[in-house]
Amino acid sequence: MKLKNPSRFSLKRPKSAKALHQAPGTVTYVGHKEASETRLEVIDYNKEHYDHFASKSVEDAFKFEAPDRVTWFNIDGLNNTAEIEKLGKYYELHPLIVEDIVNTTQRPKIDEYEDYLYVVAKMLYQNQKGQIEQEHISFVLGKDYVLTFQEAGGDVFDNVRERLHRAHGRIRSNGADYLLFALLDAIVDHYFLVIDEIGDKIEELEERLFDSRSNDDITYEIQELKRAILRIRRAVFPLREVISRLEKFDETVIQDRTRNYIRDLYDHILQVTENIDIYREMAWSLMDMYMSTISNKMNEVMKVLTIIATIFIPLTFIAGIYGMNFEYIPELQWRYSYFVLWGVMLATFLIMLIYFKRKKWL
Repeated sequence: MKLKNPSRFSLKRPKSAKALHQAPGTVTYVGHKEASETRLEVIDYNKEHYDHFASKSVEDAFKFEAPDRVTWFNIDGLNNTAEIEKLGKYYELHPLIVEDIVNTTQRPKIDEYEDYLYVVAKMLYQNQKGQIEQEHISFVLGKDYVLTFQEAGGDVFDNVRERLHRAHGRIRSNGADYLLFALLDAIVDHYFLVIDEIGDKIEELEERLFDSRSNDDITYEIQELKRAILRIRRAVFPLREVISRLEKFDETVIQDRTRNYIRDLYDHILQVTENIDIYREMAWSLMDMYMSTISNKMNEVMKVLTIIATIFIPLTFIAGIYGMNFEYIPELQWRYSYFVLWGVMLATFLIMLIYFKRKKWL
């Protein structure tokens, strides 16, 4: 049966499948968000300097090598694998890293290499239609640069860009490791928005479950919500281990002044995962609640029908006695027997109603 009102919470799985029988390190895009061209965004900064521009060529990223600056390269469009490979060769990224960058089925993880860290996360946000989107995003943290690879345009980093542009806070005074923290923090902050939306949907469904106007479509919405929570859980839970490991790296990668912020970020991701578990249990109980509501409504209907049938049993008995075709029934010859019979039946009806009321069956 097709659902009339599709849920806002359906998260699409990648439609394409990874090619089989390929050697490790083969760069093959696995995903469902294809961009017509790769777009490069570059933000180069330090405390006094700020430069921001966009380009369609990854070669524009090769000219930023100032040791006293931090450079953020954001690449949109993972299906253009040739451009991703160019960037990977320039920064001497391991072939397995380049392979994982374009594989959107990769789970969140962190890998340490000699000169850089590789981090995978899942970005969750609401699109213009109010649906929750899931997007694969990869980070490469070097000494003075951060590379971010996204499936398509649109992300949750506008606040970070604004802080860099206006030099708000401490982001322009810190290194690339703090920029990585700020980007991960933006992702986790949007996790809170997503799970708040899930909580609102659960409350809405609970109210509709006790509404007499609820229909069978609510069961499909509950199932869709449960699937969405499972996919969100798979995207969020591995990030907890990633952030925990990120805090433990030595000073060559993560500076001591950044560790406190990462520790705070870990507390946030713990809170997110706890809320997801709570909403998961609540979503699982919605179907039981729906079945209990249906059962209670059916019991109410059966109670009313049973009371009506019980009231009519003695009335049917009386009508059956005097409806028999015997010739000699004394009451049939009496002038007032019809009215007396009606009186007895009405009295029986009223006595039974009073009895049921006192028993609180009505």
